[in-house]
Amino acid sequence: MNEGMVLDIVRETVWTAVESAAPLLIVSLVIGLIISIFQTVTSIQEQTLTFVPKFLAIMLILVLCGGWIMNNVVELFTALLENIPQYIKG
Repeated sequence: MNEGMVLDIVRETVWTAVESAAPLLIVSLVIGLIISIFQTVTSIQEQTLTFVPKFLAIMLILVLCGGWIMNNVVELFTALLENIPQYIKG
């Protein structure tokens, strides 16, 4: 296994992690921003107010996108397992 193969594996793994986490992080960011604007407008300074909406939104996204996220991870894992002989030879 040479440096190019290692870099390809790392690049693909990092990209899969970013791609899989993006829907959850984006929804969490948007919900947090909306709740922060609401708190600023209403002068409510309760720090735990964002927890429940973020939790519910993330659970909803997991239900909606969970299969897609799992498919991405399984595809990466399958590709890594299928290429083990090439990694050993190279």
